[in-house]
Amino acid sequence: MSDISTAQIKELRERTGAGMMDCKKALTESGGDMEEAIQWLRSKGLAAAAKKAGRIAAEGLVAVAVDGPQGVVVEVNSETDFVARNEQFQELTAGIAAAALAVGGDTGATAAAPYAGGPATVAETVQTMVGTIGENLSFRRAAGIRVNKGVAVPYVHNAVVPNMGKIGVLVGLESGGDPEVLTTLGKHLAMHVAATSPKSVTVADLDPAIVAAERAVFIQQAKESGKSDEIAEKMVEGRLRKFYAEAVLMEQVWVIDNETRVSKAVEEAAAAAGAPIRIAGFVRFALGEGIEKREEDFAAEVAAAQGG
Repeated sequence: MSDISTAQIKELRERTGAGMMDCKKALTESGGDMEEAIQWLRSKGLAAAAKKAGRIAAEGLVAVAVDGPQGVVVEVNSETDFVARNEQFQELTAGIAAAALAVGGDTGATAAAPYAGGPATVAETVQTMVGTIGENLSFRRAAGIRVNKGVAVPYVHNAVVPNMGKIGVLVGLESGGDPEVLTTLGKHLAMHVAATSPKSVTVADLDPAIVAAERAVFIQQAKESGKSDEIAEKMVEGRLRKFYAEAVLMEQVWVIDNETRVSKAVEEAAAAAGAPIRIAGFVRFALGEGIEKREEDFAAEVAAAQGG
């Protein structure tokens, strides 16, 4: 038969949810017959992806990867925590992290990037693995940091395997100082970020919308207190300072000693490193954050299945 058309591949993908390369192979094997191609995909367990796509995937792994002055964090989701301990899923996540590193950590570019140097993209490979692993899987997001001079330091809290777990952090430090001192500081900062989840590095970096929302709440609270305008304004400013101390990395209390402010710890590290240090940025991914998880009553489900 003649070459398989793009339209045929598109139709088969829409009907089965299988990856592009798998659809092309199925059509080739079936001589272009759509129904036979669907049966071929089913026989290989690849057409299951479409049925599983509606299931909520909020488990999985967060992974980090670093290459010199740049690093990335990625999140790959599965339906159950059990799959996160599956070696195939771990290999998939590591491969996605490597692909993300090659494109600077952009989510869209990572999804479209070749997986492990092969013909299939990351997105297509994930779709294929749905049939292999038997659960809905999703490459959710990626982010990266690159410094011109300095270090990019990763950290995974409670790692399941090296560089993979439920919370992944990446910290970038710009400095010409001693690399060993920078790496140690970066590791401590990453641990701190994992524990405190700051919103920004400095007060100036904070999203103005967040500050405005907090200020509005504090103003309303001050008004309800019945204080004079002058005292109410002081109350608002005081509560904003407290908010900054909780939300801004450089204003937080260093979790390493629970005494020093982070900005002071960075100053001390700069003295030891022999050069100024600037926190270029950080990324913190917590597995499943922001995903609505369906609450399931297993007993009721069993009873319903038995007609009880």
